[in-house]
Amino acid sequence: MKRYFLQLSYRGTPFHGWQSQPNAISVQSTIEDALGKVLRCPTPIVGAGRTDAGVNASMMLAHFDGPDDINKETVIRGINSIVGKDIAISHIHDVPANAHARFDATSRTYHYHAATGKNPFLYPTVWKAPATLDFEMMNRAAQLLLDVDDFTSFAKLHTDAKTNICNVTYARWEPIGNQRYQFVITADRFLRNMVRAVVGTLVDVGRHKLTINDFKQIIERKDRCAAGTSMPGEALFLHRVTYDYLPDLTPAAEP
Repeated sequence: MKRYFLQLSYRGTPFHGWQSQPNAISVQSTIEDALGKVLRCPTPIVGAGRTDAGVNASMMLAHFDGPDDINKETVIRGINSIVGKDIAISHIHDVPANAHARFDATSRTYHYHAATGKNPFLYPTVWKAPATLDFEMMNRAAQLLLDVDDFTSFAKLHTDAKTNICNVTYARWEPIGNQRYQFVITADRFLRNMVRAVVGTLVDVGRHKLTINDFKQIIERKDRCAAGTSMPGEALFLHRVTYDYLPDLTPAAEP
């Protein structure tokens, strides 16, 4: 047996998140079912993370163990023919025998898409933002995230996370043309619901409901109830996952 990484993308709307769960369709269970049929034996996979219900991925990596002589193109075609239109397998990578899709990831980057103009062809994967949103002020607040280590204020309550410590290395709203913006945030790890809570609180800053100092105090309180609402998951994309031994991974195009 040999270890491989699947590289894939998916639209999150039809699924109850990444992780397999009883009585619900997940991305993980859908791929495991297809991979087992193609390889003709049960084949569990382990993903780089666990996206919530509705959240998309332009790049997800998942490892599995299979025969050392698989025809990668045949396996890719086989999986894609079974999983339906909302999941796309793009590559199968050879990796070291002890490689781990979750624990070996050195960084993860998320994008949250917003548009201040109305465009019926973008929804629901882009959030319709108020035209008056103050992106400059939101970026001033976002820079505070680079000096934070404890993200309890943006963490979903009552999870199995052992620590709320994360190292955010980039956080900024970027214009991408045609009245569109994306919030880009990179960290070594993310807590469940963290990005959506950060974006919701930054939006309150952009609406001038919160000041920069208010945002700073919310971080310092380490209280999820102090932060803003969790934004809709449909506009959130897991954009990139990085590994030292896979330097040239390219994400799928986003809307």
